[in-house]
Amino acid sequence: MKLNSLLIAALTAATTPAGAATDSLQLKEVVVTGTRQATDARHLPYSITVLNREQLTEGHQLSLLPTLSRQVPGLFATSRSMMGYGVSGGSAGAMSIRGISSASAATGAGQMMVLVDGHPHYQGLFGHSIADSYQTLMAEQVEVLRGPASVLYGSNAMGGVVNIITRKMQHNGIRNSVQLGAGSWGTVQAEATNQIRQGRFSSTIAAQYGRSDNHRPRMGFEQYGGMAKLGYDFSSHWTASADAEITHFNASYPGAESAPIFGARQWITRGITSVAIHNSYKKTNGSLSGYYNFGRHKINDGHQASANPPANYFRSDDAMLGLMWYQNVNLFHGNTTTVGLDYQHIYGKAWNRVIATGENKDPMVNKHENEIAGYINFQQELLSWLTFNAGIRLDHHSQTGNQWIPQGGLAFRPIRHGELKASVSKGFRNPTIREMYLFGTKNDQLQPERLVSYELAWKHRLPNRGTNYGINLFYIDGSNIIASMPRQGGGMQFVNTGKVKNYGAELQLDYPLSKHWSVDFNFSYLHMKYPVLGAPQRKSFINIKYRQAQWTASIGGEDVRGLYTAVGNTEKKENFSLLHATLGYNLFKNVNLWARGENLLAKKYEVNAGYPMPRATFMAGVKVEF
Repeated sequence: MKLNSLLIAALTAATTPAGAATDSLQLKEVVVTGTRQATDARHLPYSITVLNREQLTEGHQLSLLPTLSRQVPGLFATSRSMMGYGVSGGSAGAMSIRGISSASAATGAGQMMVLVDGHPHYQGLFGHSIADSYQTLMAEQVEVLRGPASVLYGSNAMGGVVNIITRKMQHNGIRNSVQLGAGSWGTVQAEATNQIRQGRFSSTIAAQYGRSDNHRPRMGFEQYGGMAKLGYDFSSHWTASADAEITHFNASYPGAESAPIFGARQWITRGITSVAIHNSYKKTNGSLSGYYNFGRHKINDGHQASANPPANYFRSDDAMLGLMWYQNVNLFHGNTTTVGLDYQHIYGKAWNRVIATGENKDPMVNKHENEIAGYINFQQELLSWLTFNAGIRLDHHSQTGNQWIPQGGLAFRPIRHGELKASVSKGFRNPTIREMYLFGTKNDQLQPERLVSYELAWKHRLPNRGTNYGINLFYIDGSNIIASMPRQGGGMQFVNTGKVKNYGAELQLDYPLSKHWSVDFNFSYLHMKYPVLGAPQRKSFINIKYRQAQWTASIGGEDVRGLYTAVGNTEKKENFSLLHATLGYNLFKNVNLWARGENLLAKKYEVNAGYPMPRATFMAGVKVEF
């Protein structure tokens, strides 16, 4: 009842004109993901959720995924333990947006993309993101575009993108921070950051460590890594930057409770480096950049108690080398035209190594793919209250040929600080090296997956109250989805036979109750004609915050209904409600004590079938800034 009253009050308030005293510039939500340049989100026809550094860090999570899963309507991330997602059998960390996943259960490939500063970040051999790479310490801001973004970002962005914008020191000086935490199941996390800005030079260097025994035997996890970002301003018009992020983790997994596995281990290293030069003038701005993703993987799939241990490790290396150029030009008043070129060289190799001797067997696959694309995006303010956006991409893949990818949309601003958006966009995903050339299900005749998304959205900001709310409706129609089907003559094979027919609605609300109290709420409903794993039918999250003097506190309620943990003949759904809380106290000016509790009601639930999640867990720590 209280929640219903809150929503009614906010929606009623929305009909009241905004106060004239508030500067409209304060209400601008500037994003880069929808156009490749800093743009007022009011002029874009897409749904983009923005989380800033304060929102990302207030829960003191080592990984970005728990925060994104709770704060972004329509997005859900699977999990299996207190810390660590892993890869291969029993892994978690698959993100889905509106039922389109970053790691398909059928093929492992990703249908949505993770970007780091606009550069694609996924595994080259299997084509999916690896969740343990995305740490909170690297992010200044995260922008989540819900819906296809293939015109700007190409293959794998068919369902949406998560763009992690890395940290950069903005003001002259030196800033350091150290954070330590410990909690349930022998869990430890630590971070250290140094940031410098000296005239034209800036740098951010950060490192992190985390480990946990987790709540089941043979489920240990350990991770360490870091990032470095360097920048130099040659002038007010030209700047350069260089980035590097790397993480290594060791993970164990015990298998499903009904079928325990022994000896299953994973040793994974992932990294990305990039260099870029940027230009910015009054009527034009752009960037030329190069990036290199790489990974090394050693996996022991383990064995059941009645079976012999495997004789081999599965080994794989992958890499993705890319070049990216774009330029934004203001051709005339109210216009932004973006022209860009992308090139990718994707490489993957897999082989077995004999555990007893260390001998490497002949590669199971050793392939590469090339992709080159050009695109143009046109945005025009037709009237003071109407913006038109349209774009098209021609993408050429060395194995599957050409793809034309269009999109278009309108953004209406019928009232001050309110906008109505309508868009139609196409997304696609090229088949991966694994799907075409690796294991018995391979098929080198596969064609790209495709979908079309239709969306209608309303968003309104109330400046004299600090209230924001938004409502989205969407429909997704997809075909050529790669699925494993029986092969004539026996066995299974990947074919372009799957379909997507999803529709749903999303709601988001930020509402200040008083000077010290505020509440944010989001809700999403998803109907899938063809269900997929890890995508709930209904998801909601409400978070109540308190801030006064030295104290900060929040309590969050998370409710998930109709989460598919198995599909097909063994279809299974999971329903659960969880309670989380965080508490912070500024002991001194630069010393903050914090504590976090998750699943405080100790509910029993699963996100991955056969992998029960931990009951109530607790973490506490200290953060020092100097």
